[in-house]
Amino acid sequence: VQLQASGGGLVQAGESLRLSCAASGRTFSNYAVGWFRQAPGKEREFAAYVGRGAASKVYADSVKDRFTTSRDNSKNTVYLQMNSLKPEDTAVYYCAVRISYSSSVFETSTYALWGQGTQVTVSS
Repeated sequence: VQLQASGGGLVQAGESLRLSCAASGRTFSNYAVGWFRQAPGKEREFAAYVGRGAASKVYADSVKDRFTTSRDNSKNTVYLQMNSLKPEDTAVYYCAVRISYSSSVFETSTYALWGQGTQVTVSS
């Protein structure tokens, strides 16, 4: 499976964006997906996670109550709805599939097949 993140852009603080992570190849519904972000000069950090059946969702404290992840397996797509955006949300956002169930959803090593990221810039 190959992933492609899209939907980023330049917005003002308080506005919203919806990112999409589209998959091609194997059946996407077999994979849990994580969202990560990386700001300039910083390490890639966990943002959100959605399980294979979408019932399991995890959020970083920094985005909880503002971001919502969902999936539409019929469209082979996972979404990240980002509301009340803040300048500190500025980063390149990536999606990836979970390949390990022996490590935490918060760790980058849990994932593989990282898609090409999409830039989100929030101005104050």
